[in-house]
Amino acid sequence: MKATARSRRANRSRLKLSLGLLCLGVFLLQPAFAKQDDRNQPMNFQAKSTDAYNAPNTISTLKGNVILTQGTLKVTGDVAKVHLDGDTQIARVVVTGNPAHIQQLDDNNNLMQGDAATLDYDNINGIAVLIGNASVTQQGRGEFHGDKLTYNTNTSLITGEAGGEGVVHGTFLPKQKPGTPAPQPTPKPAEGH
Repeated sequence: MKATARSRRANRSRLKLSLGLLCLGVFLLQPAFAKQDDRNQPMNFQAKSTDAYNAPNTISTLKGNVILTQGTLKVTGDVAKVHLDGDTQIARVVVTGNPAHIQQLDDNNNLMQGDAATLDYDNINGIAVLIGNASVTQQGRGEFHGDKLTYNTNTSLITGEAGGEGVVHGTFLPKQKPGTPAPQPTPKPAEGH
């Protein structure tokens, strides 16, 4: 009987330790979210030429050295199509470039950057779809490469796809201890994606 009670106490202690470690792991793995008020800021643009509408359900086209900014969000490329919804709100921005580029700070001031041939940014839901030789780098967290990467700025979730015989590849960086410099990802040789 004493052995059984001792065994139960040991099991409870292991369970508490496991739950404690699980809670600590969940805390340490919390994603860094994009600046939450960026989408409440005005979107500014510059380009060599524009055919712009400020009316419901329209698409404005910006061409040549396009730069769009909204809070800490910055998008650049050769051509941008800005889609306004029925309430004249920016719903979507599709950018092509060599490459199209997106960058944004998260609430911890860490920089996320992405590059691809085409960038389709859902401004309402905060989801960037990068297509064609896509890469996403999260400062202090890692980098990801593939033919198509989808980055959710609200949750920091990245999903990737590879076409043909290509692969999705990347690097997860370890959490840094205070006072140590963050390691830089090892550059990979260019591969066909």
